[in-house]
Amino acid sequence: MPEDHSGPADPAVELRIAITRPTDALDLESKLATLPARPGVYLLRDAADEVVYVGKAKSLRSRVRSYFRGGDERAQVAFLVNRVARFETLVTRNEKEALILENNLIKQYKPRYNIRLKDDKSYVSVKIEDAHRWPRLVVTRKLARDGSRYLGPFSSAWSVRETLDAIRKIFPIRNCSDTVFRNRARPCIEYQIKRCPAPCCLPVDAEEYARNVAQTVELLEGRNQQLVRTLTERMQAAAEALRFEEAARLRDQLRAIETTAQRQQAVEHWGRDQDVFGLYREGGAVEIQVLFVRQGKLTGSQAYAFDDLELGDDEIFAAVLTQFYQGDRPVPDAIVLPVALEDAEVRAEYLGERRGRQVEVVCPQRGARLRLVEMARDNARHGFAERRDQGAQRERMLAELRRRLHLRSAPKRIECFDISNIQGNLTVASMVTFDEGQPCPARYRRYRIRTVAGSDDFAAMYEVLERRYRRAKDDNAFPDLLMVDGGKGQLNVAVEVLRTLEIDSIDVIGLAKTRVVRDARATAVRRSDERVFLPGRKNPVVLHRTSTALFLLQRVRDEAHRFAITYHRELRRRERLHSGLEDIAGVGPERRRLLLRHFGSLRRLRGATEAEIAAVPGISSRLAAEIRRGLAAPAADSS
Repeated sequence: MPEDHSGPADPAVELRIAITRPTDALDLESKLATLPARPGVYLLRDAADEVVYVGKAKSLRSRVRSYFRGGDERAQVAFLVNRVARFETLVTRNEKEALILENNLIKQYKPRYNIRLKDDKSYVSVKIEDAHRWPRLVVTRKLARDGSRYLGPFSSAWSVRETLDAIRKIFPIRNCSDTVFRNRARPCIEYQIKRCPAPCCLPVDAEEYARNVAQTVELLEGRNQQLVRTLTERMQAAAEALRFEEAARLRDQLRAIETTAQRQQAVEHWGRDQDVFGLYREGGAVEIQVLFVRQGKLTGSQAYAFDDLELGDDEIFAAVLTQFYQGDRPVPDAIVLPVALEDAEVRAEYLGERRGRQVEVVCPQRGARLRLVEMARDNARHGFAERRDQGAQRERMLAELRRRLHLRSAPKRIECFDISNIQGNLTVASMVTFDEGQPCPARYRRYRIRTVAGSDDFAAMYEVLERRYRRAKDDNAFPDLLMVDGGKGQLNVAVEVLRTLEIDSIDVIGLAKTRVVRDARATAVRRSDERVFLPGRKNPVVLHRTSTALFLLQRVRDEAHRFAITYHRELRRRERLHSGLEDIAGVGPERRRLLLRHFGSLRRLRGATEAEIAAVPGISSRLAAEIRRGLAAPAADSS
């Protein structure tokens, strides 16, 4: 479990300087003259007093002066300074404290013009729950101080789960949650297919189970040779003792391990943990690839893409590293870069303190590490080409959509709405947003319908569109294309809402699902093509089934439907829980969680006796009786 060595939240700050009017030349010069030649951090603020950029400097005087006196000729520096209304500087005792402070301020303010690693949460780790008597291995994105061990990081959650699934065929260990484990009365199917020894119900050899967990960890860490030697010795000992069934089982495990190990590529002969960075760029378009080397083996990679960057390679890596090792990301033995950083020693010292052991930040010139950097650069070049091809394909798809549907412009941003209800109950709406052909979950919205009773999809659509675009009009934030799931009726509702709100800058379409074509002579059921309805046009536009434009519209529509159904299910789940526990006085959110965690389900809770309920921590005998009475009526009604 990595410890939190993020450093002090507020390093010793000796001086604070604020410039309120940098556009005043005399005032600017006088303030720049007072800047100290000391390490520190500078914050650039715009006219709205928002922090737009945070940077650190070995010498605040030379760095900040280079911004305002023209020492830095890069176009993006001039672009940034033109938007600065004032700046502040914070002086620290040394460069390491400046690095820590810069890190904290970037996390606090999230400045618009700092490099952001938007997919920073995409890596996963494997958690070993050592605190449990029968540990399990869990794929997780969060690291917590709970006594567990963590392996990783791994870049692909799918690959990790596939690997664990394969390993459990070799070394069976449990896979269920603690709640399910406590409430099992008989072995589940995992026991039947020999992937779990069922310690929840059956007597299991604790030493054998612990050995399975340890050997699983060895496989994940790539220590195959040591594991093979151990199993070979055990197999030979079992054969000599005439325990042939045990020897055969160990033989099968060895064969499975050899098959699994063939997929791992050794990149070094020594087992060090390293993060290797590679960079490829064409002008301001930059691709960075990180290779994760664990125990001398390449275990995964992660990519970051940036556009319109005029920073030098060293400045890019300085900004990336500041954010890359934030939070709980494990710090390896060595960080291998393609360029040398001026503050490499400071960063190594800072990360070493976080890790609790020495860390190297190196730029190799020869040998195996240089070959790793070249591998990372080759991967970055490949990722750059793939991203460029995907971008060109998206542009062609949006251009086709504009041409076929006679839109005013290629729809960079698409918003799609869907209504969901069951027999008029709990009507909800969803809005999903796609930006340049890709989903943008941060802009997804879901709505409870307030003014419509019963099953009236048209009225529900009118309400949600009116709420959404009245607010969009206030914020002046409109999509290029509004899409509704449905035919002429839903389309006319959308047109009427925009007309009422006096919005005429949005294209509107309706996508109707396929329907059964009535043909008495047909020998099989035929379905119509998907139809796109446009305002003022009687007949729909029918796109070919292989059209990339139709593929995009279907993807947007299906995502809106999925998001609406997910919200509807969540509300139904809340309603089912509300019908039981939330109406009982004295049972708040914390006690509800305790009860459901203890019994595993509301059905089990309803079947429990007062004594069993009172055995839950925090539940008195009197409250247990109230819970029994409160749950008795729903139980009777359901029968």
